[in-house]
Amino acid sequence: MSAEQVVDAVRAAVGRVSDPELRRPLSELDMVREVRADGDAVRVEIALTIVGCPAADRIEQDVRAAAERAAGSTPVALEIGVMTPTQRKALTERLRGSRAMPFGPDSLTRVIAVTSGKGGVGKSTVTANLAVALAQHGLKVGLIDADVHGFSIPALLGLSVDGVAPSPTQVGDLILPPVAHGVKAISIGMFLQRPDEAVAWRGPMLHRTVQQFLTDVFFGDIDVLLIDMPPGTGDIAISVGQLLPHADVLVVTTPQAAASDVAVRSGLVARQTGQKVIGVIENMAALTLPDGSSLALFGEGGGQAVAAALSSAEAEVPLLASIPLSPALRQGGDAGDPVVVSHPDDAAAHAIAGVAAQLAAEPRRLAGRRLPVSLA
Repeated sequence: MSAEQVVDAVRAAVGRVSDPELRRPLSELDMVREVRADGDAVRVEIALTIVGCPAADRIEQDVRAAAERAAGSTPVALEIGVMTPTQRKALTERLRGSRAMPFGPDSLTRVIAVTSGKGGVGKSTVTANLAVALAQHGLKVGLIDADVHGFSIPALLGLSVDGVAPSPTQVGDLILPPVAHGVKAISIGMFLQRPDEAVAWRGPMLHRTVQQFLTDVFFGDIDVLLIDMPPGTGDIAISVGQLLPHADVLVVTTPQAAASDVAVRSGLVARQTGQKVIGVIENMAALTLPDGSSLALFGEGGGQAVAAALSSAEAEVPLLASIPLSPALRQGGDAGDPVVVSHPDDAAAHAIAGVAAQLAAEPRRLAGRRLPVSLA
């Protein structure tokens, strides 16, 4: 190849390298500053988004490997720089787009809020495993930990180390969520300095936090956004209802009446804001013992009772799954190793995978939405 052909080949190869945090090609992010012949070598100049970019080593390795493959026997000289504030601002504006709320009614991302009437029913564990199971179906999944006071998603996904969640990379005022098991996740726990630090906020701060997670976190083009809601019908439930009135809702309960009676209320409040209750998940259902008998430690029938109470003549609310008590599910939560990954043959993993399969098979509803196309 001529020197010009080598340069063109290297430019194309480097441009296809993906930023591991933004999940987009470097050429699309304007991170390839220059590719030119420099004596007998090809010089490649890359601009990272920020100083100290956590993905710098990975990007350098990937760019060098791609450039050397394309250059063949021609030596490659790689220079790594950093975007100027103006360049970084232009990038964040382009990534954010013109929408103040990327998950509004016209979005093609399906938003599913997972709620419960009370705490302690395993809602967050179910949500984390459901997110991973959806990613296993090939969907692009985002997860917001909206349980600000009781955040647990970073630990459940294995993102926390010694109780400390990773700090997200920030490019200007854009927040890049960490990724675990193919799920992009954000939590208030990622912004705290100590693992034992508590969040003691009231309504306005809670509303602002949820709003920022929806608008300032760059999830990119995702198929599903799950929101792990706090239990009950408090400030965040109202805020999410106001910000995302078109969202679908899953209600999690345990079989006992003390949980199921309260769980109905969370579904009713969601419906009052315009959200649609698409199903009920019963957690901690009967456990099958080694001798074949079953142990209904928390009783029976609560999930079906919630589904029946939330059903109407206009729409039936199904019981999507009864997840049995499972040591593997509990152990996976403590270890940050979701059961759908660590023990896919476990009965609890099977139940959660079944819900994911049902959700993955349902197309995103486009009725009434403005599609991003125009007629010439």
